Amino acid sequence: MKKILTTINSPADLRHLSKDELPHLAKELREFIINIVAAKEGHLGASLGVVELTIALHYVFNTPDDQLIWDVGHQAYGHKILTGRRDEFHTNRQMGGLSGFPKRDESIYDAFGVGHASTSISAALGMAIASQLHGHFEKHHIAVIGDASIASGMAFEGLNHAGVTNANLLVILNDNAIGIDPSVGALKQYLTNVKKGTQKQDNIFEALNFDYSGPIDGHDIFKVISELERLKTVNGPKFLHVITTKGKGLKQAEENQVKYHAPGKFDAETGDVFSKSDENIPPKYQDVFGITLVELAKANKNIVGITPAMPTGSSLKYMMEQIPDRAFDVGIAEQHAVTLAAGMATQGLIPFCNIYSTFLQRAYDQVIHDVALQKLPVIFCLDRAGLVGEDGATHHGVFDVSYLRCIPNLIIFAPRNEIELRNMMYTAQFGLKQPIAIRYPRGRGITIDWKQPFEKIEIGTGVRLKEGKNIAVLSIGTISKNVTEAIKNFDNQNAIAHYDMRFIKPLDEALLHQIFEKFNQIVTLEDNAIAGGFGSAILEFASANNYNNPIKILGIPDTFIEHGSIDELQQSVGLDSESLSVIFSKLIS
Repeated sequence: MKKILTTINSPADLRHLSKDELPHLAKELREFIINIVAAKEGHLGASLGVVELTIALHYVFNTPDDQLIWDVGHQAYGHKILTGRRDEFHTNRQMGGLSGFPKRDESIYDAFGVGHASTSISAALGMAIASQLHGHFEKHHIAVIGDASIASGMAFEGLNHAGVTNANLLVILNDNAIGIDPSVGALKQYLTNVKKGTQKQDNIFEALNFDYSGPIDGHDIFKVISELERLKTVNGPKFLHVITTKGKGLKQAEENQVKYHAPGKFDAETGDVFSKSDENIPPKYQDVFGITLVELAKANKNIVGITPAMPTGSSLKYMMEQIPDRAFDVGIAEQHAVTLAAGMATQGLIPFCNIYSTFLQRAYDQVIHDVALQKLPVIFCLDRAGLVGEDGATHHGVFDVSYLRCIPNLIIFAPRNEIELRNMMYTAQFGLKQPIAIRYPRGRGITIDWKQPFEKIEIGTGVRLKEGKNIAVLSIGTISKNVTEAIKNFDNQNAIAHYDMRFIKPLDEALLHQIFEKFNQIVTLEDNAIAGGFGSAILEFASANNYNNPIKILGIPDTFIEHGSIDELQQSVGLDSESLSVIFSKLIS
């Protein structure tokens, strides 16, 4: 049979096919996704699971006039390939290439930029209401949301509002019982009962005034098309329940859905992930967190762990496996996770609340109102702080220092390596009277000795890493390694001193007075936004104490950083060791 995918340059081309040709197109599209992701890496399982649904949506609806929104966007690879980006798809998630998520300025077919969960229903409803106000009553608005994302509070806020409108909105529940990790909670059980035919209670979505249909087999493309065509004729908010298999079409991805969400490079023929040959690879910061938490929790019965739907990514999975009654995956519910931790803290528990830096943005009011205002000693472990690489602008954790530093009562600490992460976690369990945020990056640092005893860290203290006589470089967190590498070129001049300040709040003011009185120039370095960040804190200290030393602030500029490898991105903003060497050389001369 002739190749079909190569003839599809837009959904208009797709609509010229006969229905009988679509199963073969689905086979080709799966193979195309598998081959590209095997070589280039990316999100695999989610996109494989919605191949038939993707084809059906573009076949039935008049995209881009009809607006299609993919919640989170992990599953949008097929959508991108069918909407004119097939020949560019090999650049997916690479610097200067296609984004791994739908992005409005990348294509007219990407109706809404996504990357965080549970936004689709609200956005699609907003578009539907706008269409009504503009008199476009025939325009369709479709939100495709997973069973993990729909359990979020924001999704229910959208459903609640949509149910009292007559908006032309179609919500499609892509139900595969898994997000990145398996779905959790009472709603997950409800959906399981619906699929098994054992649910005897009233339909939850019908109770919210949606016209509910399903569940239907999301891999039966003819059934999906038939139901979508019927729903086009139904007025008001509609809800279609579709059952799919994440990783459909690749045996390993179907059998190990967590691993094959984003498996890295693998053999496209066998599906086997290429193994790492070096046994001496240092552990990931995430694993250091997870292993250390178990170690501490076994010795301290008051320690609990909390994560909003990321037990594997954050490595809370270790505690969930070994101490399951004290480790909680609360689903995609960051606001709930923070206030749950606050409630636990009022009762003497010691909550380690692990949330990605970029996701804590979604619970900002709870951090202020429920935790910091009440001085509750919640320990926030902010995973994936700084530049995270190929996931791009929606996932870079480059704002947490700025948005947390202005909150009273909150300690902010950035370990420069895994040993300091372990020691701060150890320190934080000993009766803190206020909350603390510990920010650390995605990836690996140094090899550590797990038998090395813990050491307490004195809150608000920095350390000198290298002596010098002219310039003092003040850094926070793991970016300090770039400074260490850069100043090797100036060792013979002994011109540059390096300090790891460790705490952004409170600052080590005693050490800062020594630095400002000794050095002619100060340089600050952070992998956070310059605006309102660590460098700003140093400027505020200098102003308050009438210091006039020149201060150069290095960090993330006032722009959203796109996707690429971490090395490429650091180079693009001048935070790599070579760029720092050039800057230091100019300052010395």
